Parts: sequence; C-alpha cells; structure tokens
Amino acid sequence: MDRSGDNLTKLLISMLIGQFEHNLDAKNRISIPAKLRGDIGTKVIVTKGLDNCLFVLSQKEWKKLIDKIGNLPLGQKDARGLARIMMAGAMEVAPDRLGRVVIPDYLKKYASLKKEAVITGVGNRIEIWAKTAWDLYCQKGEDTLSEMAERLEL
Repeated sequence: MDRSGDNLTKLLISMLIGQFEHNLDAKNRISIPAKLRGDIGTKVIVTKGLDNCLFVLSQKEWKKLIDKIGNLPLGQKDARGLARIMMAGAMEVAPDRLGRVVIPDYLKKYASLKKEAVITGVGNRIEIWAKTAWDLYCQKGEDTLSEMAERLEL
C-alpha cells in the first residue's frame, strides 16, 4: 500500500499555514488560532521578526534559529546585531487555556500593534502583524509575486 499520501497529510497538518485576524485585548493578549496551536507546544518564544512583525516559534524551532545565529561569524557586525536584536527581544510565554499569549509592550511597540492584528502561519513559525502593516506588505508582495519567484528561481 502506498503511504505517501499519509506522509503528505502528516506534513500538511504539522505545517503552520493560513491567515487569521484577531484583536489584542486590554491586557495585551492575542489568541493564537487553534489551527496553528497544535504543534507549537505548551511554551513558545515570541521575538522580533523580520519586516517589523513578531515571530512565534516552538522551542524546537527557536533552538534551530539560535543554532544558526550562533554559527554566524562573531567578527561580522551584522551577525552580532542580528543575534542581539533577536535574542534580547525574545520572551518565552505559555499560551493560556484559550490559546492567548501576552505580547510584552516592547514587542507590541516594535510591531506597531494597536488592536487589530493578523496572525499568519509561515511553515515553521507563526508571525503576528499589525493589520495595516500586513495589508500594505501583502499589496506590495502580490504586485511583485511573479518577479520574486523568478529571482528565487522557484
């Protein structure tokens, strides 16, 4: 019996994908959608991401990222800067029983989060965006999607 379909199903289930709109509440909490919660674990790392969004990573994915950053050449200014910003900006949080995580003020400020947010699954991580920033990013990205794919030889 061919089990490749079963393997593909498992891969898709464990892959973080999708886009969801949620609001921050008065206590700076945001709910991670149930479809994204399954494989991230009981504690996650929230840190400054790229393009002014926040990254939410499982402890396993955080370790992979830290290992990559740790292997960058210490003598390079960009490597030191990336390590400082991402590691110093990180916070370990435990989602509550409703899947909500608290976004510390400094991360909220970094991502320009007010009330409306978009939570996206991006393969191995979750990203949290201010809704206005996400809308702008998508508009620019959608306008150049073909060119991006061509440059990356996708």
